[in-house]
Amino acid sequence: MMTDDIGTTLRRQAMLPFQFIVVAICIAINVLDGFDALASAFTAPSIAREWGLRPTALGFLLSASLAGMAIGSVLIAPFGDRIGRRPIVLGCLVLVSATMLASAAARNVWQLAALRLVTGLGVGGIIPGINTLVAEYASARRRDLALSMTTVGYAVGAILGGAVSGFLIGNYGWRAAFLAGGVLSALMVPVAVIWLPESLDILAMRQPRHALDRLNGVLRKLGQPALRELPAKPAHAQARSAIRTLFQAELRRATVLTCACYLLVMLTNYFLLSWTPKILVDMGMSVQSGISGAVVMNLAGVIGGIVLGWLTGRYGLRRISVAYLSLCFLSVAWFGFMSASSPGLFAATALIGFLITGAVACLNALAPRMFSPDVRTTGTGLALGFGRLGGTAGPYLAGLLIAAGWSRPIYSIALAAPLLAAALIFSLALAKEGATT
Repeated sequence: MMTDDIGTTLRRQAMLPFQFIVVAICIAINVLDGFDALASAFTAPSIAREWGLRPTALGFLLSASLAGMAIGSVLIAPFGDRIGRRPIVLGCLVLVSATMLASAAARNVWQLAALRLVTGLGVGGIIPGINTLVAEYASARRRDLALSMTTVGYAVGAILGGAVSGFLIGNYGWRAAFLAGGVLSALMVPVAVIWLPESLDILAMRQPRHALDRLNGVLRKLGQPALRELPAKPAHAQARSAIRTLFQAELRRATVLTCACYLLVMLTNYFLLSWTPKILVDMGMSVQSGISGAVVMNLAGVIGGIVLGWLTGRYGLRRISVAYLSLCFLSVAWFGFMSASSPGLFAATALIGFLITGAVACLNALAPRMFSPDVRTTGTGLALGFGRLGGTAGPYLAGLLIAAGWSRPIYSIALAAPLLAAALIFSLALAKEGATT
């Protein structure tokens, strides 16, 4: 049996316990990544107070992990297509654990910023790898739901991380939050070592040492017959770098469209995540109400991401992604015209969260469809890098528009407009798959 046949069989058959375990581990890692990546935000007020940081220094600290994630997505993730998804995920998980623990011992803002940068590198390297493993090991019926669950795992990690960090910081100081994140990540390392497999595609195409034995070991857990020999190694497996392959004629269109989608959706996403509490306060609400609005948005987002995965399994990614993106644009525009006294203000905030997290989940379902297995991690990493670029630009553009005196309805529409462009690109990117995607 060739690996193409194995992949087809896995996509068509009901998922086995081993496949559920692989997906569950990837989701758990992403939950921890959500905690680890946002640890600076959770601890920022306490750190600023203890070290007497000016806003510029604090902003530098907060941006360090985001910058690291962008760099890791582009520079580290491609190695997943060369040496394997598993070693990159494991190596980055160890790196994140070590730097989180070291962050608890940082003595000044520069040490902490450097450690947060390296933590971001690890997180940026992990996410494309686990997204790819989920896409490869989930069945066709459950693939989009599994990817959506992985996406919302990050949000769950942020929500739980905020709650846990609040308790730890209040009772033990800000260093305890980093220590907890490091310990939890370290505990995940042996779990991943034991249970997280290598990609079947990597074993077949790259054929590392003992590839046949490793491949048959995975096949046994999947209830598939063993192979007597490895399939013929693709002629292009070592001929071109994965980055170069992404811009060859056969993949250039897919690369450009996917990167554009990530940039546009994440621009609006990070505008909403960063500015919603401040906008609610500027509307006349209390600081606590503003924070509560952000929490409601994130909680609704978890539901929205899960529902997205369920819907795409029935109606196709093309149709549902266009619906989510278009409705999210309308909900943000509607929110822009509301006042603090408007009935249903928090319902509107929840609706935005429901839709924007679903839109982000659409991105993670798009990438595996657009890139072939030999460049899938590299392509996903490159797209995530463009997403980080959009995520950096969104909050900054919002600040510029607000400072320029744009009214809330106008800047809300302007910063939500990228979602309509993304909806069009999604439709173009998935045109060949049709309404049954």
